[in-house]
Amino acid sequence: MDRISQLPEHLLLKILSFFPTTKDVVATMVLSKRWQFLWMLVPRLVYDDNHQNITKENFSRFVDRSLLLHEAPVLESLQFKFGGKSSDEDIGVWARTVSRRHVRELVIEIDRSSCTTQAILPKSLYTVSGMLVTLKLNNMVLLDDVLSFPSLKKLSLDNIMYQGGDESVNRLLTNCPVLESLDVERCLDDNVTIFTVRVPSLKILFMCNKREKTSDDAERVVIDAHSLETLTFDDFTGCVLETETPNIVTAYIDIIYNHSGKILGSITTVKDLFLCLLSSKHSYPGGFVFHRLVYFTLCRCDKQWLNLLMGVLRGSPKLRGLKLDQYHGSQADQPSPCWSEPSLVPECLLSSLETLEWTSYEGTKEEKEVVEFILRNGRCLKKVTISSKPTDSDKKLEMIKELALSFRRSPICQLVFN
Repeated sequence: MDRISQLPEHLLLKILSFFPTTKDVVATMVLSKRWQFLWMLVPRLVYDDNHQNITKENFSRFVDRSLLLHEAPVLESLQFKFGGKSSDEDIGVWARTVSRRHVRELVIEIDRSSCTTQAILPKSLYTVSGMLVTLKLNNMVLLDDVLSFPSLKKLSLDNIMYQGGDESVNRLLTNCPVLESLDVERCLDDNVTIFTVRVPSLKILFMCNKREKTSDDAERVVIDAHSLETLTFDDFTGCVLETETPNIVTAYIDIIYNHSGKILGSITTVKDLFLCLLSSKHSYPGGFVFHRLVYFTLCRCDKQWLNLLMGVLRGSPKLRGLKLDQYHGSQADQPSPCWSEPSLVPECLLSSLETLEWTSYEGTKEEKEVVEFILRNGRCLKKVTISSKPTDSDKKLEMIKELALSFRRSPICQLVFN
């Protein structure tokens, strides 16, 4: 400990910043005189009552006292992680205490299972909004008030109920003029029908919909973000997705949706695409050109996956990497997909495709024919990796022999079995 105590103050503060909670940081004051007041300057405060074997009163007293004694002029991070020992009134009081401390990151996480009522985001928190760069809220009610976050670049909204419905979302995001990253995990009762993301500066969007499945076309997500580069959209409710994202580079789409053409037509500028479309009514419409697509991963859990695969291959002249995954697993009652060899070979097989990775390969007639088609036509193939499902050794050996004897157009193509 003596050697550590001799380190420069800025290094000691850095070390203390990695401690799990502020209670752990404060405990170091007994080590020596050098450490007695050092905790007061640590720029990261984490208050977590879920792991403290103390009463509500003692925990609140500790937070009150440590915030009053703390002297760091800038708080890089202020985090509240609460179970049942704190209320939104407590958070409001503590927010007023640090209102002049230039808080850069604010995190409020509440364990709903330990609370009888939902916590309401206190208005006093708005007093620290001016300097915030990162804001993360979990399990709270957002009041229908005018908020302003002029410096906010990262926003996370997890299980938030919006008192003013659709307009609350619109007003919140409109008042984040420099927002670059938005993470939304919607809950069952968020009071929003049309969730609109209209943020010109937004570059990264993650949206997960936990709501119950609905057939109501009124339920929709509208994304209007011309600077958006990375989109993750995970939804099994069947809601309508409308996007205006002309500069998107990476997209992860995992949804149940009956109009796949509407989605694919809005992300044709992607370079890296993961696609899982559970669509029981409509097949892939085709006609879209992914003129920049380089890497494509397709989940094979839907019965239309072969149709979808060939449609994307036809429209992706620059594709270099293809991965066929089974992210969700196949449905037990799902019929085998039908394979019909196309009369025209997709351009990417003739001029650009270099790698194929196939996971959970079962060696069915259709799967074998698809692999052979790609091997037979892939002029630029360098490596084909097949990972089979656990099976008996004789069947696995048979699958390996069948593919190993298949004709390969590319003389440098390696066939690897896992």
